[in-house]
Amino acid sequence: VSKSSPEKIKSPVKKEEDRPSKPKPPTAAVPPEVRSEKPHQEDMHKITSEGKEDLGKPIASTFLEGFDKQKAIDLLYWRNVKQSGAVFSSVLLLLFSLTQFSVVSVGAYLALAALSATISFRIYKSVLQAVQKTDEGHPFKAYLEMEIALSQDQISKYADKILLYTNTCMKELRRLFLVQDLVDSLKFAVLMWLLTYVGALFNGLTLLILAVVSMFTLPVVYEKHQAQIDQYVGLIRTQVNSVVGKIQAKIPGAKRKEE
Repeated sequence: VSKSSPEKIKSPVKKEEDRPSKPKPPTAAVPPEVRSEKPHQEDMHKITSEGKEDLGKPIASTFLEGFDKQKAIDLLYWRNVKQSGAVFSSVLLLLFSLTQFSVVSVGAYLALAALSATISFRIYKSVLQAVQKTDEGHPFKAYLEMEIALSQDQISKYADKILLYTNTCMKELRRLFLVQDLVDSLKFAVLMWLLTYVGALFNGLTLLILAVVSMFTLPVVYEKHQAQIDQYVGLIRTQVNSVVGKIQAKIPGAKRKEE
Protein backbone atom coordinates (compact mmCIF):
# COMPACT_ATOMS: atom_id res chain seq x y z
CA VAL A 1 0.00 0.00 0.00
CA SER A 2 1.44 3.34 -0.95
CA LYS A 3 2.04 6.04 1.62
CA SER A 4 -0.22 8.46 -0.10
CA SER A 5 -3.33 6.44 0.69
CA PRO A 6 -3.53 7.37 4.39
CA GLU A 7 -3.02 11.01 3.48
CA LYS A 8 -5.96 10.87 1.12
CA ILE A 9 -8.06 9.28 3.84
CA LYS A 10 -7.03 11.87 6.41
CA SER A 11 -7.92 14.79 4.14
CA PRO A 12 -11.38 14.05 2.74
CA VAL A 13 -12.71 16.25 0.00
CA LYS A 14 -14.90 19.00 1.39
CA LYS A 15 -18.45 19.08 0.20
CA GLU A 16 -20.13 22.18 -1.04
CA GLU A 17 -22.16 22.41 2.16
CA ASP A 18 -18.95 22.48 4.24
CA ARG A 19 -17.27 25.15 2.15
CA PRO A 20 -17.66 28.67 3.48
CA SER A 21 -20.08 30.53 1.34
CA LYS A 22 -18.90 33.72 -0.25
CA PRO A 23 -20.55 36.81 1.12
CA LYS A 24 -23.25 38.03 -1.22
CA PRO A 25 -23.23 41.68 -2.19
CA PRO A 26 -25.86 43.64 -0.32
CA THR A 27 -28.98 44.17 -2.39
CA ALA A 28 -30.23 47.68 -2.56
CA ALA A 29 -33.72 48.16 -1.25
CA VAL A 30 -36.03 48.77 -4.16
CA PRO A 31 -38.56 51.45 -3.34
CA PRO A 32 -42.21 50.50 -3.90
CA GLU A 33 -42.55 53.15 -6.59
CA VAL A 34 -39.93 51.41 -8.75
CA ARG A 35 -41.53 48.01 -8.13
CA SER A 36 -44.93 49.31 -9.21
CA GLU A 37 -43.48 50.60 -12.47
CA LYS A 38 -42.71 47.12 -13.79
CA PRO A 39 -46.35 45.97 -14.15
CA HIS A 40 -47.18 49.26 -15.83
CA GLN A 41 -44.31 48.75 -18.27
CA GLU A 42 -45.57 45.24 -19.05
CA ASP A 43 -49.08 46.62 -19.64
CA MET A 44 -47.70 49.30 -21.92
CA HIS A 45 -45.77 46.64 -23.83
CA LYS A 46 -48.98 44.62 -24.28
CA ILE A 47 -50.87 47.68 -25.46
CA THR A 48 -48.20 48.58 -28.00
CA SER A 49 -48.03 45.01 -29.27
CA GLU A 50 -51.82 44.96 -29.66
CA GLY A 51 -51.62 48.28 -31.48
CA LYS A 52 -49.05 46.85 -33.87
CA GLU A 53 -51.33 43.89 -34.54
CA ASP A 54 -54.21 46.27 -35.30
CA LEU A 55 -51.96 48.25 -37.64
CA GLY A 56 -51.04 45.07 -39.45
CA LYS A 57 -54.71 44.31 -40.08
CA PRO A 58 -55.98 45.64 -43.42
CA ILE A 59 -57.90 48.88 -42.89
CA ALA A 60 -60.33 48.02 -45.67
CA SER A 61 -61.29 44.75 -43.99
CA THR A 62 -61.66 46.54 -40.65
CA PHE A 63 -64.01 49.06 -42.24
CA LEU A 64 -66.10 46.40 -43.95
CA GLU A 65 -66.30 44.28 -40.82
CA GLY A 66 -67.32 47.28 -38.74
CA PHE A 67 -69.99 48.49 -41.13
CA ASP A 68 -72.88 46.05 -40.81
CA LYS A 69 -76.63 46.29 -41.27
CA GLN A 70 -77.32 47.50 -37.74
CA LYS A 71 -74.90 50.42 -38.10
CA ALA A 72 -76.56 51.43 -41.37
CA ILE A 73 -79.96 51.41 -39.64
CA ASP A 74 -78.59 53.51 -36.78
CA LEU A 75 -77.16 55.93 -39.32
CA LEU A 76 -80.48 56.35 -41.14
CA TYR A 77 -82.49 56.63 -37.92
CA TRP A 78 -80.16 59.34 -36.56
CA ARG A 79 -79.18 57.41 -33.43
CA ASN A 80 -75.96 59.43 -33.41
CA VAL A 81 -76.92 62.91 -34.59
CA LYS A 82 -73.35 64.10 -35.24
CA GLN A 83 -72.39 61.04 -37.28
CA SER A 84 -75.61 60.99 -39.31
CA GLY A 85 -75.43 64.74 -39.89
CA ALA A 86 -71.83 64.51 -41.10
CA VAL A 87 -72.61 61.69 -43.54
CA PHE A 88 -75.83 63.31 -44.77
CA SER A 89 -74.25 66.74 -45.35
CA SER A 90 -71.16 65.23 -47.03
CA VAL A 91 -73.22 63.15 -49.46
CA LEU A 92 -75.51 66.06 -50.27
CA LEU A 93 -72.56 68.40 -50.82
CA LEU A 94 -70.97 65.87 -53.17
CA LEU A 95 -74.18 65.40 -55.15
CA PHE A 96 -74.84 69.14 -55.43
CA SER A 97 -71.26 69.61 -56.60
CA LEU A 98 -71.86 67.03 -59.32
CA THR A 99 -74.85 69.04 -60.53
CA GLN A 100 -72.62 72.07 -61.09
CA PHE A 101 -69.32 70.47 -62.17
CA SER A 102 -68.23 67.34 -63.97
CA VAL A 103 -67.13 64.18 -62.19
CA VAL A 104 -63.51 64.84 -63.16
CA SER A 105 -63.60 68.37 -61.72
CA VAL A 106 -65.21 67.24 -58.47
CA GLY A 107 -62.66 64.46 -58.06
CA ALA A 108 -59.80 66.84 -58.74
CA TYR A 109 -61.11 69.43 -56.26
CA LEU A 110 -61.55 66.80 -53.57
CA ALA A 111 -58.02 65.51 -54.14
CA LEU A 112 -56.61 69.05 -53.96
CA ALA A 113 -58.48 69.74 -50.73
CA ALA A 114 -57.19 66.52 -49.15
CA LEU A 115 -53.62 67.21 -50.30
CA SER A 116 -53.77 70.78 -48.97
CA ALA A 117 -54.84 69.52 -45.55
CA THR A 118 -52.22 66.75 -45.32
CA ILE A 119 -49.32 68.87 -46.65
CA SER A 120 -50.17 71.75 -44.30
CA PHE A 121 -50.34 69.40 -41.32
CA ARG A 122 -47.03 67.75 -42.29
CA ILE A 123 -45.26 71.14 -42.57
CA TYR A 124 -46.79 72.30 -39.27
CA LYS A 125 -45.60 69.19 -37.43
CA SER A 126 -42.12 69.47 -38.97
CA VAL A 127 -41.77 73.11 -37.86
CA LEU A 128 -43.09 72.23 -34.41
CA GLN A 129 -40.56 69.41 -34.04
CA ALA A 130 -37.74 71.71 -35.17
CA VAL A 131 -38.71 74.40 -32.64
CA GLN A 132 -39.18 71.99 -29.75
CA LYS A 133 -36.17 69.90 -30.83
CA THR A 134 -38.07 66.64 -30.69
CA ASP A 135 -38.01 63.65 -32.99
CA GLU A 136 -41.55 62.30 -33.16
CA GLY A 137 -41.17 61.05 -36.70
CA HIS A 138 -43.67 61.21 -39.51
CA PRO A 139 -47.10 62.46 -38.32
CA PHE A 140 -48.90 59.93 -40.52
CA LYS A 141 -46.63 57.01 -39.66
CA ALA A 142 -49.42 54.98 -38.08
CA TYR A 143 -51.59 55.34 -41.19
CA LEU A 144 -48.69 54.62 -43.54
CA GLU A 145 -48.07 51.30 -41.78
CA MET A 146 -51.69 50.20 -42.14
CA GLU A 147 -52.56 47.54 -44.69
CA ILE A 148 -55.26 48.65 -47.11
CA ALA A 149 -55.59 45.47 -49.14
CA LEU A 150 -58.66 43.26 -49.05
CA SER A 151 -58.19 39.62 -48.18
CA GLN A 152 -59.04 36.87 -50.63
CA ASP A 153 -61.83 35.59 -48.39
CA GLN A 154 -63.54 38.96 -48.27
CA ILE A 155 -63.27 39.43 -52.03
CA SER A 156 -64.86 36.00 -52.53
CA LYS A 157 -67.58 36.79 -49.98
CA TYR A 158 -68.67 40.06 -51.59
CA ALA A 159 -68.24 38.66 -55.11
CA ASP A 160 -70.63 35.83 -54.19
CA LYS A 161 -73.18 38.35 -52.89
CA ILE A 162 -72.95 40.45 -56.06
CA LEU A 163 -73.29 37.33 -58.18
CA LEU A 164 -76.37 36.23 -56.21
CA TYR A 165 -78.07 39.62 -56.61
CA THR A 166 -77.20 39.75 -60.31
CA ASN A 167 -78.61 36.29 -60.99
CA THR A 168 -81.78 37.08 -59.02
CA CYS A 169 -82.28 40.32 -60.95
CA MET A 170 -81.75 38.62 -64.31
CA LYS A 171 -84.25 35.86 -63.46
CA GLU A 172 -86.85 38.42 -62.35
CA LEU A 173 -86.41 40.50 -65.52
CA ARG A 174 -86.72 37.38 -67.66
CA ARG A 175 -89.92 36.46 -65.82
CA LEU A 176 -91.38 39.95 -66.35
CA PHE A 177 -90.42 40.44 -69.99
CA LEU A 178 -91.44 36.94 -71.05
CA VAL A 179 -94.81 37.37 -69.26
CA GLN A 180 -94.61 34.39 -66.97
CA ASP A 181 -97.28 36.14 -64.89
CA LEU A 182 -99.50 38.59 -66.77
CA VAL A 183 -100.40 40.73 -63.72
CA ASP A 184 -96.77 41.22 -62.68
CA SER A 185 -95.79 42.12 -66.24
CA LEU A 186 -98.63 44.67 -66.38
CA LYS A 187 -97.49 46.18 -63.08
CA PHE A 188 -93.97 46.44 -64.44
CA ALA A 189 -95.28 48.10 -67.62
CA VAL A 190 -97.22 50.67 -65.57
CA LEU A 191 -94.13 51.37 -63.49
CA MET A 192 -92.01 51.95 -66.60
CA TRP A 193 -94.69 54.22 -68.03
CA LEU A 194 -94.68 56.32 -64.86
CA LEU A 195 -90.89 56.49 -64.94
CA THR A 196 -91.03 58.09 -68.39
CA TYR A 197 -92.82 61.08 -66.83
CA VAL A 198 -90.41 61.10 -63.88
CA GLY A 199 -87.46 61.10 -66.29
CA ALA A 200 -88.94 64.01 -68.19
CA LEU A 201 -89.14 66.09 -64.98
CA PHE A 202 -85.92 65.07 -63.24
CA ASN A 203 -82.48 63.90 -64.28
CA GLY A 204 -80.51 61.12 -62.64
CA LEU A 205 -78.65 63.32 -60.13
CA THR A 206 -81.87 65.00 -58.99
CA LEU A 207 -83.45 61.61 -58.40
CA LEU A 208 -80.36 60.52 -56.50
CA ILE A 209 -80.53 63.62 -54.30
CA LEU A 210 -84.21 62.97 -53.61
CA ALA A 211 -83.41 59.35 -52.77
CA VAL A 212 -80.70 60.37 -50.28
CA VAL A 213 -83.00 62.93 -48.64
CA SER A 214 -85.75 60.31 -48.41
CA MET A 215 -83.39 57.75 -46.89
CA PHE A 216 -82.41 60.12 -44.09
CA THR A 217 -85.88 61.57 -43.42
CA LEU A 218 -88.58 58.98 -44.10
CA PRO A 219 -87.38 56.41 -41.52
CA VAL A 220 -87.47 59.04 -38.77
CA VAL A 221 -90.94 60.25 -39.84
CA TYR A 222 -92.23 56.66 -39.98
CA GLU A 223 -90.80 55.92 -36.54
CA LYS A 224 -92.61 58.92 -35.01
CA HIS A 225 -95.96 58.42 -36.82
CA GLN A 226 -95.96 54.66 -37.34
CA ALA A 227 -99.57 54.00 -36.31
CA GLN A 228 -101.12 56.60 -38.63
CA ILE A 229 -98.88 55.65 -41.57
CA ASP A 230 -99.64 51.93 -41.18
CA GLN A 231 -103.35 52.71 -41.14
CA TYR A 232 -103.27 54.68 -44.39
CA VAL A 233 -100.92 52.18 -46.06
CA GLY A 234 -103.30 49.37 -45.11
CA LEU A 235 -106.23 51.19 -46.71
CA ILE A 236 -104.27 51.83 -49.91
CA ARG A 237 -103.09 48.24 -50.04
CA THR A 238 -106.67 46.98 -49.66
CA GLN A 239 -107.86 49.18 -52.53
CA VAL A 240 -104.98 48.09 -54.78
CA ASN A 241 -105.56 44.41 -54.02
CA SER A 242 -109.26 44.75 -54.82
CA VAL A 243 -108.49 46.42 -58.17
CA VAL A 244 -105.89 43.76 -59.01
CA GLY A 245 -108.38 41.04 -58.10
CA LYS A 246 -110.98 42.50 -60.47
CA ILE A 247 -108.39 42.68 -63.27
CA GLN A 248 -107.36 39.08 -62.66
CA ALA A 249 -110.98 37.99 -62.81
CA LYS A 250 -111.66 39.74 -66.14
CA ILE A 251 -108.43 38.99 -68.03
CA PRO A 252 -108.21 35.35 -69.19
CA GLY A 253 -105.05 33.64 -68.05
CA ALA A 254 -104.28 36.36 -65.49
CA LYS A 255 -105.54 34.48 -62.46
CA ARG A 256 -102.75 32.96 -60.42
CA LYS A 257 -102.69 29.26 -59.78
CA GLU A 258 -103.45 28.49 -56.16
CA GLU A 259 -100.56 26.82 -54.45
